[in-house]
Amino acid sequence: METRDWMRDGLRAVAGGALAIALSITNFALFVLFVLALVLTPVLGFGLVLVPLVARLVRLRADVGRHVGRWSGVPIDRPYRPRPEKVLPVGWGAFRWIITDPATWRDFAWLLPGAVVGLALGFGSLLIPLYGVQGILLIPLWIWLGTGEYGYGVIWPIQSVSEGFLSLPQGALFLAIGLAVAPYLRRVDALFARLFLAPTRNAELRLRVTQLTVTRADTVDAQAAELRRIERDLHDGAQARLVSLGMTIGLAEEMVERDPATARQLLAEAREVSTAALVELRHLVRGIHPPVLAERGLDGAVRALALNLRVPTSVDSDVTERLDTPVESAAYFAIAEALANATAHSGATFAYVCIKRGDDRLFLEVGDDGHGGADPARGTGLRGIQRRLAAFDGTMALSSPPGGPTTVTMELPCALSSPKTMLSSGTD
Repeated sequence: METRDWMRDGLRAVAGGALAIALSITNFALFVLFVLALVLTPVLGFGLVLVPLVARLVRLRADVGRHVGRWSGVPIDRPYRPRPEKVLPVGWGAFRWIITDPATWRDFAWLLPGAVVGLALGFGSLLIPLYGVQGILLIPLWIWLGTGEYGYGVIWPIQSVSEGFLSLPQGALFLAIGLAVAPYLRRVDALFARLFLAPTRNAELRLRVTQLTVTRADTVDAQAAELRRIERDLHDGAQARLVSLGMTIGLAEEMVERDPATARQLLAEAREVSTAALVELRHLVRGIHPPVLAERGLDGAVRALALNLRVPTSVDSDVTERLDTPVESAAYFAIAEALANATAHSGATFAYVCIKRGDDRLFLEVGDDGHGGADPARGTGLRGIQRRLAAFDGTMALSSPPGGPTTVTMELPCALSSPKTMLSSGTD
């Protein structure tokens, strides 16, 4: 398995080197276009149209570089300021927005050095393994066909058929070296790109403030929606039953002397209504903070949840300590929502939950063997998970190709709460 992974990573890096060569060539063209757009700015205002358009092309190229960096294990965030409201795609507003963004000039400064480094490392990633391949295949085949003249092997000139076949192990050696070195060359290229394309400290703070603003707005909206749901459930459920209970008891008071039998019947109905109201209140409380979560913690609550699903669900957890109550609640409801989606929409026959804790992070994974095709844009469940986790600076990643399987990966900052005794008793 390790050998196959090593070869796969090497071949992927070689393909990445070929892609880097092609992309580096575009850097030169974009550099010329951007300079031309700036020069034409004073000429009849052409730059007011050209600069925003070319800058978008440069940003698109930089985004491709950031995605390629992630493939190499070097994540690079986008540093750009959001476009102000009421600003058109072209014109003075767009021109001013583009040229006043420091990330624009960092992209521009990266174009030429990024092209040079990308070409050098791309050719290195590509040529070393190709040199080995020609030693393995092309030269022995050429000699076998008997062309009458001999060429150069991997290291020295070939003077005979036997020397030609000696290039086989030499070619295999160069191919192995090329596949081993290519991932490191791609990583060096990504690290160099990150020097220019990653956000500066000020940009990171600005993006953080923007993210917190959006998260706060989403959290406020989610809390308002939750309060409206609780109010609606109380009004339509327990409150209506309690009003009916009061009316029934009032009728029983009027009938107790005139018709005791009817009064007893009314009191029996009142007892049934009070029981139903109590059940609805318990369900409502469980929707706010399940008692099993308060008593058993995240591990026990998720295991209890899995037992009540109609789809067989396994739970693997190494979290036995208690977490902070808000984080514990957010993790539980995120898992519950993901499992509800798997049960209701995926057609799965099996699901699993994995809960791991590393340092100050909580890692959650929910998967199923259903038909896949889940999309946060087409439903509120996954979007609700994202909003719930974002309130705690958490993230969610979804993998759900058509045909399945579906995997929801979630991550939350967490800390252990004060020591508590883990109860194992059930709930009423």
